[in-house]
Amino acid sequence: MRTRSVVAVVAALAAVLLIPPVVGGLTGGGDGTQLRGLRFLVPNAPGGGYDITARTAAKAMEDAGITGAVEVFNLPGAGGTVGLGRTVNESGNDRLVMSMGLGVVGSVYTNDSPAKLTDTTPIARLTQETEIVVVGKDSPLRTLDDLTAAWKADPGAVPVGGGSSPGGPDHLAPMLMAEGMGIDPRAVNYVSYDGGGELLAAVLGGKVAFGVSGLSEYADQIEAGELRVLAVTAAQRVPGVDAPTLKESGVNVEFANWRGVVAPPGLSDEGRAELVAAFTTLRESPEWKEALERNGWQDAYLPGDEFAAFLHSENDRVAGVLRNLGLVA
Repeated sequence: MRTRSVVAVVAALAAVLLIPPVVGGLTGGGDGTQLRGLRFLVPNAPGGGYDITARTAAKAMEDAGITGAVEVFNLPGAGGTVGLGRTVNESGNDRLVMSMGLGVVGSVYTNDSPAKLTDTTPIARLTQETEIVVVGKDSPLRTLDDLTAAWKADPGAVPVGGGSSPGGPDHLAPMLMAEGMGIDPRAVNYVSYDGGGELLAAVLGGKVAFGVSGLSEYADQIEAGELRVLAVTAAQRVPGVDAPTLKESGVNVEFANWRGVVAPPGLSDEGRAELVAAFTTLRESPEWKEALERNGWQDAYLPGDEFAAFLHSENDRVAGVLRNLGLVA
């Protein structure tokens, strides 16, 4: 009897030790074993907004103990819809998430993508930030008034570059700007680049007269004096950026970009809840709060179901804008 009791106790202890931790990593105080094997797909080239957001979030999650090592990989193409297609095809995979945002919403329409955002599992909206109107340090366009005058005189001769395909934030913002300046958006010469890295080279190399992109993508170049900001699209001036808002400059436009995370379809309730919990914990961590401040991002967190409802409304809004611009039927 005594031997059987000892064996039973040992077996019970072994069973307890073999059960994986349930909370640890998601509370930020564990050893990272709760959410192992997470992979972050970036649907555009290195250096773009989705890339910076994904790599920043991955490092913050690792540093906060929410996950183990997170793999971040790029799969660019067709304004993010190649990556979207890969994500949708990974049905049931609760260890894959995709960095995305307003740009992918528009790209689904303008690229006539067979994969839709409505096919994914919305996990969280993370950030919001202003777009900026930038030129190279040697550009003859010194102010937004200079840009307005040149653009109105001959819209086709003043190419504007953006790091997103038509329908994305870097495209929608200058189209709305043109409309606000009395320029027919259909006359705008918009040049699309696959992410902020390619756009930066075009602006610095004089291939476009000006660029429109997210502030965080070019913070280092602005600080170094390589780029000059003519205006921000936010409702208010941005601390640390010596530039007026569009409204201050007489252009009645306010515009903000946002970024979030989606997962493949077909997740179990448990798998979905685990991912939402991980990003909720990220949002509350000191590591993420520091990253928001460092990158000039605004906290715009919406979890799971709330993000899904927002995404539905954004789909409708962007589709309406693109129809008005004559870009989709």
